[in-house]
This record gives sequence, C-alpha cells and structure tokens, in this order.
Amino acid sequence: MNDGGRNEPITVVGAGLAGTLLAIILARRGHRVRLYERQDDMRRVLLDAGRSINLALAARGIRALELAGVMRQVEPELVPLPGRMLHDLSGGLTFVPYGQRPEEVIYSVSRPGLNRILLDAAEQAGVELLFRHAAVGADFTRKQVEFQDPSGRAHDIAMEHVFATDGAGSILRRTMVEQLGIACTEDLLKHGYKELTLPPFPDGRPRIDKHALHIWPRGGFMLIALPNIDGSFTVTLFLPLTGPESFETLTSPVSIETFFATHFPDVRQLMPNLAAEFLQHPTGIMGTVRCQQWSFEDRLLLIGDAAHAITPFHGQGMNCCFEDCSELDALLTGSDNWARSFREFETARLPNTNAIADMAIENYLEMRDTVRDPKFHLHKALSLELERRHPTRFVPRYSMVMFRDDIPYSVAFERGRIQSEILFALTQTADTLAAVDYDAAARLIEARLQPLG
Repeated sequence: MNDGGRNEPITVVGAGLAGTLLAIILARRGHRVRLYERQDDMRRVLLDAGRSINLALAARGIRALELAGVMRQVEPELVPLPGRMLHDLSGGLTFVPYGQRPEEVIYSVSRPGLNRILLDAAEQAGVELLFRHAAVGADFTRKQVEFQDPSGRAHDIAMEHVFATDGAGSILRRTMVEQLGIACTEDLLKHGYKELTLPPFPDGRPRIDKHALHIWPRGGFMLIALPNIDGSFTVTLFLPLTGPESFETLTSPVSIETFFATHFPDVRQLMPNLAAEFLQHPTGIMGTVRCQQWSFEDRLLLIGDAAHAITPFHGQGMNCCFEDCSELDALLTGSDNWARSFREFETARLPNTNAIADMAIENYLEMRDTVRDPKFHLHKALSLELERRHPTRFVPRYSMVMFRDDIPYSVAFERGRIQSEILFALTQTADTLAAVDYDAAARLIEARLQPLG
C-alpha cells in the first residue's frame, strides 16, 4: 500500500486462520488493525474436541506464511507427507507418491496449533485482539457493523475497511445477501464427518507410517488419517448423513464397533477409545459457498471461507484462504483506491475459487472410490512419466494445485481436464506403462497443451 494509506484503522472480523494471517500482513505494513473474534482466546481455554480436521499445508499456503514472516515459527509443527497410503479391506497397503521430486510433499499441521502461532504473531505485530466480541449484523445503509460484547451489550462501529473473515457461516456475508440482493448459494454435502483419534504407542512411536496421508477408500465413504507431531493421528470418517450405512445408523457402541470391524478392521484394533469418542464428538457438516459479490464499495470485503467455502477433499481450504491474503496484499500495494482493489480482487479470485471448489468435490470421488480402480494407478504412473518426458507441458493436476503456486486454480482445472482426456486416450488399449504409445502421447501433448510459463 502507498504511504498515504498507512495507519488507516482496519477491522478484521474473525480470528481463525485467514483472519489472523490477514491481520498480521496488514499490521506489518503499518496499519492499525483491530481483530474481533466471537469465541474465547483459544490459547487460554480448553477447546472442544472433534471439530478440527487436520490441515494439509502446501505451496500456496507456505507462500502466504512466508509473506507474513511466520513460516519459521510454523515449521516445527509440520509433518511432511510425500504421498498417500491406501488401505484395502484385507489390510493390504499401496503407497502412491504425490510427485517425483523431493520437494513435492505436503505437510500435516494441527489447525489449533497453527492458529495459536498466528495469534501470537498477530499480538507481536501490534494487532489489537478482542475476544468474545461477536459480529451480529450490519447496516449497509448506515454503513455500520454491529457487535455484541462479552456482557451482551450491542455496539456499532463504522464500516470502514472491514475484512469479513468470519467463516463459512459468515454473518456479514448473509447480511450482504439480505440487504444488497447478492446472489449466493450454500450447497451442503449429503455426507458429514466425524473426528477420531489414533493414539501412539506408549513410548510415543506412531502405530502406522507417520509420513503418509492414510486413506481407507470404501466406495460411498472413506476414512483418512493425518499424523500429528506427537505420534498420534487425527482420523476422520466421511460418511453419508442418512441411509443404510450412515451417521444416523451409528448410534450405539455395538453399531459403531460392528461398522468399523466390517469396513476398517486393520485400524479398528488400533483405536481403543473408538466408540466413546464417536459418541462424544459431534458430526460435522460440509458444503460449498459461492457468492456473486464479495465487496461493498471500499468499506467491506469478504475473505476466505466467508466468500468461498469449499469441501476439504483437496487439502486446499486453508491454502486457498491464505492465497487470498497474499493476492489481496499484492493488489493493495501501491494503491490508494481500495474500492477498485476490492473489485479487482474478487474479479481475479472468483474463477479460481470456483475451480478449486469443483476440484475438491472431484477429489472426494477419487479418494473414496476411484483409487480402487487399477486404471487409476496406471493413470497416476503415466502422469508422472509424461511429466518426466514433457516437463514444460504436462504437469499432473494434483501437482499444479498443491506444488505450483504460480499456476492459478482455474488454469490447473482446465489443463487437468485436457490431460485426463489424453490419459484415457493413451490407456484405451494399454494396461501397463510399457504398452503406452509414447510417440502418440508426444503428438497429443504438443497439439493440446501449450508450454507452462
């Protein structure tokens, strides 16, 4: 931002990951930032269990953390994951690498652990933190945002450079929709999730391979496990909310134990508190938010999940929100026209957030079902071979999304579609890599894929 914009008061609503990171970036650039959060300070209270899917940190998120100057503090909390470990029903294991380069790994990180680091960094950057101050509404005619303080009293603040980072259920987004007539959809999945724990051995050793994202694909549902630095794993069951095998049928210890013994027998014996945790922890819901407009003049801007919540199946929810912060920072740099920068931000980001929302849903189908198809593994292996032979033109879609922060999501989505068609064409009559016609592959790739910058 130009010098004339320095020291302007800024309000950030929501002290989750995106809001806290944005507050740090803005404070480090010289602004007076006040960060409102409806919950207690998570560093001072015991958090409710069962509501935090572990996160996968990748290139886009890392770039934003580096911009905020906090990556060094985050690094000790990370567990590198170079690939997926697939568990079949009989207990057989198949490791599928994410890429073919040493640096092509993602990192498991605890959401609360990361949030605490960001809150500490925000305080050190001079951000004023106001906990138990809930945004309860806004008036876009009077240009005021209404808050409720810890005593329950309501008070208004001027709607001047307000950033709404209050999550998928954003009060400020819903108020915009009601008062400004903005088109917005909130599509909930018919599947929910339940968080569980796979503890380490008594000496702290992990019970399964610590350096992999573990997946138990079962067609209509799946189990995943992400490692923690203490040797435990955060295990998440994704399952239909209703139906014959669903959360509505798993209501007793017997039904839970029977379900896991039937579908996940290898992991069942590693989770001694399974039934008790299952009944104690809440069932989470997931969905996709698509909003036509994110900004109001130069006064308010939706950021992160408040603007474009997505499902967690590509490991990009946090990374996408963090990329919002770095992209917005770039647009505001040197600008004295906030309204124009806000419009440019939503125009540039909207195609990309729509693309990653679609890819996240597609990845759910892949993770729970397609990975069981032998053709899936052939396509994965062929993708890596084609990347080796044509590195400037053929980059697997997963790699573009997770490891290439220089490639927009929308570009990855479109190139991924073309590459999928090429893979299907090349494997119509080939069941092994050796049987693939690589001369035909080269012709298809050169004809259909322009070199990447």
